[in-house]
Amino acid sequence: MVREIVRDPLFLQQKSKPATEADSQVIEDLIDTLKANSDRCVGMAANMIGVKKQIIVVAVGPFIVPMVNPVITKKSGKYETEEGCLSLDGVRPCTRYKEIEVDYLDRDFKPKHGKYSDFTAQIIQHEIQHFSGELI
Repeated sequence: MVREIVRDPLFLQQKSKPATEADSQVIEDLIDTLKANSDRCVGMAANMIGVKKQIIVVAVGPFIVPMVNPVITKKSGKYETEEGCLSLDGVRPCTRYKEIEVDYLDRDFKPKHGKYSDFTAQIIQHEIQHFSGELI
């Protein structure tokens, strides 16, 4: 189900909790909502649709990759950039890494490990940052 995008900074600044299999519908809602906003959005965290759980979805070319409880385990190639967010107006400066490795659970809650670089790595870092409540 396509959900409304949360734009309330007070809600977005709250920390997210680890997701469980009981949160499976959130994954589907995130995918539907990302597809509905694909003209202006390449990634989404659960708090953007009003759910404080550690779930993100990322557009990787034509595919949407859901990541449950993702953790960046390795990063290299630090750089400074600016990013916007569908939940917030404007752009903000931030630090990102060119290459990252991530441990996460897939939509079936099976453990996965991925290596990502460039723009895909930047999207993943942006969405994971939502879990801390830090506004991007």
